[in-house]
Amino acid sequence: MTQKDEKAPVEVLVTGGTGKTGRRVVARLREQGVRTRAASRSGETRFDWADPNTWKAALEGATAVYIVPLDTSPSPTPALVEQAVASGVERLVLLSARGVDVPGYFGDAYEGEGPHMESEAAVRASGADWTILRPGWFAQNFSEGVFLDGVKGGELALPVGDGAAAYVDADDIAAVAVAALTADGHTGEVYELSGPRALGLAEVLDEIARATGRRASYVEVDDAAFRAGLVAEGMPEAEAGLWADALLPIRTGREAQVSDGVRRALGRAPRDFADFVRDAAAEGAWR
Repeated sequence: MTQKDEKAPVEVLVTGGTGKTGRRVVARLREQGVRTRAASRSGETRFDWADPNTWKAALEGATAVYIVPLDTSPSPTPALVEQAVASGVERLVLLSARGVDVPGYFGDAYEGEGPHMESEAAVRASGADWTILRPGWFAQNFSEGVFLDGVKGGELALPVGDGAAAYVDADDIAAVAVAALTADGHTGEVYELSGPRALGLAEVLDEIARATGRRASYVEVDDAAFRAGLVAEGMPEAEAGLWADALLPIRTGREAQVSDGVRRALGRAPRDFADFVRDAAAEGAWR
């Protein structure tokens, strides 16, 4: 093999490098000895979606990028993708979301378009190797996200009826992302990611109670009351609407579908919710 034919070492830029999936991707890459930059507005590598002047330095020398896009329209992802390819990036792994290509998934007004689809179109048309991840609701929302305060406070009030979701462990999302960033065989794949079984909220809280002794109750509220409660807590009305729309697929049962993306990408079953709860409890998530 000549020097010209030698494959350059992988160097990965992880946007959202301090977030739920990003920091897990960073940790796994570094455990494998992959040169990795954790990029965020306040991270070790400065990257700000709102400031394109930060993109060039963050991208310099990177051969692969994990993209955690903004959920804003118009999406800035196409501009980042263009700059990434121009700087020599050869592989793009995009964090998208389940249902973004399905009209009506997030309500009657949703037409299967928006910033996630703009991001997907950009990586598909980039000319680089690309992989798209479409996870459902994260299990970690109960341990470090939007549902944590309710669980710790003893009451989780949500407008999801008796709907269920196959909550996916963020560690599985990160494992799939790392495989797509560093290994062959994932180019052109769209991985729908879920856990191995669907649980209703009462079942979720039972799992947490068994592991921790902390008992919380699920209280069903209607959509309008939920939105009004978020606004009363200081959330902008538009953002409150986005949260309510995101919960709709749980209420309608669409999030209950078990997908095969983890198995296709990694050759194993996704982690069970009970395994996630056990590990999160051991780490003190609900103390």
